[in-house]
Amino acid sequence: MNRPEALSLIERYFEAFNAHDTDAMSALLTEDVEHHVNEGEIRRGRGAFAEFSAHMSACYDERLTDMVVMANDAGTRVAAEYVVNGTYLRTDQGLPEAQGQKYVLPAGSFFTLRDGRIARVTTYYNLAHWIAQVSGKVSGKARA
Repeated sequence: MNRPEALSLIERYFEAFNAHDTDAMSALLTEDVEHHVNEGEIRRGRGAFAEFSAHMSACYDERLTDMVVMANDAGTRVAAEYVVNGTYLRTDQGLPEAQGQKYVLPAGSFFTLRDGRIARVTTYYNLAHWIAQVSGKVSGKARA
């Protein structure tokens, strides 16, 4: 896979995310994908990714904007920076109570690509800042 193909793959992944099409997202992953979330254990395999995505869709309604995607020349590693614009729909275990709070949060994802698919997804954001926003302790103004 070359750099333009790698960029296109990740752009399709995020288009599917914004369309809330988790099946389309999963189709872009290797069977043995490693999903490194900001907090928690590494999830391995498409099944674990699908379970996580279903949980996230139930608790959060998110749209990513201000996206910048970068790739190495070999097309094997890609990074994306973006802003998460969300609504907290349902209380997630161990987190503040959901009451339809809106939030805006800068975040980033890193990918390893193999055989034309995504073999690793790593996502980072500031959880403390998100908690402060949904708790009403700080406004949700992201700086990208």
